[in-house]
Amino acid sequence: MTAFLASLGFVVLAEMGDKTQLLAMAFATRYKASTVMWGVFAATVLNHFLAVLAGNYLTNLVPIHYIQIAAAASFILFGLWTIRGDELAGEDKRFHFSPFWSVAIAFFIAEMGDKTQLATVALAAKYQSVIPVLAGTTAGMLIADAIGIGIGIVMGKRIPERAVKWIAALIFIGFGFWGLYEYLPEDVLTAPLIVAGIAVVALAVYWLGRNDLRRLTGQGRAVGGTIPERE
Repeated sequence: MTAFLASLGFVVLAEMGDKTQLLAMAFATRYKASTVMWGVFAATVLNHFLAVLAGNYLTNLVPIHYIQIAAAASFILFGLWTIRGDELAGEDKRFHFSPFWSVAIAFFIAEMGDKTQLATVALAAKYQSVIPVLAGTTAGMLIADAIGIGIGIVMGKRIPERAVKWIAALIFIGFGFWGLYEYLPEDVLTAPLIVAGIAVVALAVYWLGRNDLRRLTGQGRAVGGTIPERE
């Protein structure tokens, strides 16, 4: 149950603002929501099954302690990736099959090498479990993409997408730091290393999120130096 809940939570966070969530929004404007969800489900089960097998196979090659450290570090990278954001590059217009197969094929290809697939590999390596991780990551994808469909169809641009993205990213980074603190040897966790690590990640967060900050400061200048509150 721990593996299932952790997988579900991490994938919901990883999918916020992700390319495949944007893909769900785009397809929802062309096809029925139920068709999009079934296509997402089919593509996710196959894609994440391959990812779970890869994650479990890693434990036969690398000691589990090193995998746990790598998984913790990867969560920090996923947080930075979330801040950077994704954009569609015509994935929603690339295939011309029936609606279900268009969604399923586009999602399967878009998910290859995506951070939610890599998160699934890391989770499978961490928990060494196939079914709970597969069920959790699949459920997480469906929940996150259902939110994306709802935003795309019902709520339009009223949802503060940047706020959701930043909250998800900071939670990822926090879990990553906690994992490194838990799994790194005590002789490695010196004060200078901890301070340097936090500083490097903070600089990366600022660098990747500078466009969001510029938008906010630009809005502030436009109204006399104050940032308007969202209604």
